[in-house]
Amino acid sequence: MTVMNVHDFLRRHIRTVPDWPAPGVQFRDITPLLQDPRVFRVLVDAFVHRYMDPALRPDVVAGLDARGFILGAVVAYELGVGFVPIRKKGKLPFTTVEETYELEYGSATVELHTDAVQPGQRVLLIDDLIATGGTMMAGRRLLEKLGATVIEGAAIVDLPELGGSARLKASGLHLFTLVDFDGH
Repeated sequence: MTVMNVHDFLRRHIRTVPDWPAPGVQFRDITPLLQDPRVFRVLVDAFVHRYMDPALRPDVVAGLDARGFILGAVVAYELGVGFVPIRKKGKLPFTTVEETYELEYGSATVELHTDAVQPGQRVLLIDDLIATGGTMMAGRRLLEKLGATVIEGAAIVDLPELGGSARLKASGLHLFTLVDFDGH
């Protein structure tokens, strides 16, 4: 029997969809990671084991809309901490703070409830993928506006050629990703 590391195991279960949503794009589809209970467990455990370390343990997990909710909520549950959603503008019913960020063509805005985190709380910010880094940077700024400290940004997939992880690291954010893919 061949022993495979977690990164290679997970990479094998990420589907690449060529030319979606636009020609030339290689879309990295994480849904196969979620469909197989064994693979989903390996994925969740990879994050949970890292953040059980007292030096990295968050008080709260924040997930970015929408796929960051799937992973973030499960990781928060397994760690025994709270979960807060960072949503696209107009989706949260209570008082919010918002942050707008640039996309390749245009801009987008994300929001967070004003009572989602408390000053001084240590937050793990999680999403499925880092491309240009705009969404994660905006999420970080929202959490910091409320006085929280983002201890790390985490994602399943990094697309380093798009520059997002380099920009996030240059801003001082520590990153943890499980799988890197060349190209977009």
